[in-house]
Amino acid sequence: MAVSVSLSRFAGDLQMANRAHKTIQQYIASARRFEEYLGHDLGEASQEAVRCWVDVLRQQAIGASRLGLHYAALKFLYARTLGQPEKVAWITIPKAKAPLPSILARAEIQRLLAGFTTAKYRMFFTLIYATGLRIAEASQLETRDIDAMQQVIHVRDGKGGKDRLVPMKAKLYGLLRSYYKHEQPAKPWLFASKAGNPICPETARRALLCAAAASGIGKIVNPHLLRHAFATHLLESGEDLRKIQVVLGHSSIKSTQIYTQVAPSQIAAIRSPLEDLPD
Repeated sequence: MAVSVSLSRFAGDLQMANRAHKTIQQYIASARRFEEYLGHDLGEASQEAVRCWVDVLRQQAIGASRLGLHYAALKFLYARTLGQPEKVAWITIPKAKAPLPSILARAEIQRLLAGFTTAKYRMFFTLIYATGLRIAEASQLETRDIDAMQQVIHVRDGKGGKDRLVPMKAKLYGLLRSYYKHEQPAKPWLFASKAGNPICPETARRALLCAAAASGIGKIVNPHLLRHAFATHLLESGEDLRKIQVVLGHSSIKSTQIYTQVAPSQIAAIRSPLEDLPD
């Protein structure tokens, strides 16, 4: 089926809105499914046709997060691209219940990092744990992003196209210097493939799974788990939640507050008023 005018405009508007590449792909795939269901251009759909499509989606065995993605695609398509907001004004995007992230203890982090057999991947994931970077952000780092004078790392074009700074203390800087001197990655990258390209996130994920298996920690490990550990361990050390939000690149403090639910030491540190009552 050829790409319709509406679908083409939709793709362009998503790019103009600076949506993430993955989000654009998902929204377009969702809209294309709806267009195939309709059998004609999306702009010609009635509100009743949109309602019927939503009913089809609701009958499928998909979670609230996936359903919300389809709804968000519809709302963007009709409210912004096609200028027909009345067709989707009634749609309410469901809220997915956010599960508490699994957390690795400090001892488990040590065992995990020791499980790597390749220095490049050990350093790559050490950096992620030390800074809370997303794997996509870490894979695109260049040597110019390392600011030894200010003791920070510049994250360029992070999630949402935003730049930010993350801390780089002496221990991390020393490890990076030793790694770079030994590995000599292809310029300008801090972590590069043998072909001279930025390190492949998927290859790095496989190396992480192998290290997790070798460490014997018995948990399902992914790169984001190291980011969770970074935030939780900072919170347990008494770091300010607002500062953690900035370093993680969260646009809302609500995204960062989930870590207050997985840091038991923060709860245990609260003094009960019972303690102040006389015996």
